[in-house]
Amino acid sequence: MYNNSNNEGERRPRPRFHREGEPVSARPRFTREGGSYSERPAYGDRPQRSFNGERQQRSFNGERPQRSFNGERPQRPFNGDFSERPNRPFGGKPKRNNGLYSARKQQTYREQHEDPTKPIRLNKYLANAGICSRREADDFIQAGVITVNGVTADNLGVKVLPTDDIRFHNQPVRRERKVYILLNKPKNTVTTTDDPQERHTVIDIVRNACAERIYPVGRLDRNTTGVLLLTNDGDLAAKLTHPKFHKKKIYAVTLDRDLDEVDEAIVRAGVVLDDERIIPDALEFPKEDRRHIGLEIHSGQNRVVRRIFEKVGYKVVNLDRVSFAGLTKKNVSRGKYRFLTSKEVAMLHMGAFE
Repeated sequence: MYNNSNNEGERRPRPRFHREGEPVSARPRFTREGGSYSERPAYGDRPQRSFNGERQQRSFNGERPQRSFNGERPQRPFNGDFSERPNRPFGGKPKRNNGLYSARKQQTYREQHEDPTKPIRLNKYLANAGICSRREADDFIQAGVITVNGVTADNLGVKVLPTDDIRFHNQPVRRERKVYILLNKPKNTVTTTDDPQERHTVIDIVRNACAERIYPVGRLDRNTTGVLLLTNDGDLAAKLTHPKFHKKKIYAVTLDRDLDEVDEAIVRAGVVLDDERIIPDALEFPKEDRRHIGLEIHSGQNRVVRRIFEKVGYKVVNLDRVSFAGLTKKNVSRGKYRFLTSKEVAMLHMGAFE
């Protein structure tokens, strides 16, 4: 701390690095003046600025200047209905660059404000209403049990409007809400909506989850466990299962013996199944042995993982799908299910999950 005495000679100089035995005031200090360097006085010899105890204030002639507006500030119209305003996170406007806010808003708008002037195929309308699948709807149309505005529909390609009076066995058909359920499929469960052999199906597990008619997206073998999506959104189901969209799946594979390095190279290079070369996106060994394998693949062929290893002489004794299109079974026990969040649904529609 400095001594606040008025005598400048008693002020303690600022400590500086100097040669041993050389006083601070003896060290030459230079300053640039007029394009050349000249010695300037030591710290203790420099004149000090006086301070009279009052800080100098900028004057604004009594008033601080204000920015002027030419007229009144424009206000956004609001009709008082808060239900029409989008939910925003605390702290300001939502981010616009991630696309999630706009995708969720557009999806909600499509569901609640479908264009009544846009016709859709009758079989799709019946499938979206949860009556049956599109293929079954074609059978019902041919059977003459579907009427549109009082007229029996007999053409498979007929298109209808959402405002039309559509009846199934003289009962009005109403559009239903979209449902998305993630199931951690257990063993000894068939991935189908109806099994002629009366085996336990995935629909039996989620039967009481909702009133809508849902169906599995894709298939898992009877003894294959893991992530399975069930929904009544036919458009999304087609997007997730069609090969051109390349939706990735991650499996935890257990073989009957260690995978040889030569066979590993064959699998990495690709195995031909049904005239198609299946090349894994990734192959890792998460444990110390080579029996347990993590396999990432996007092929939609039937029993593709088991057939890949059978091709090189191995048997898969345990197969678990840990991820499907970015969805995981985290916090979902085997044989249990949960509904997808709105964020997950929006991401699936956007194709962000890869």
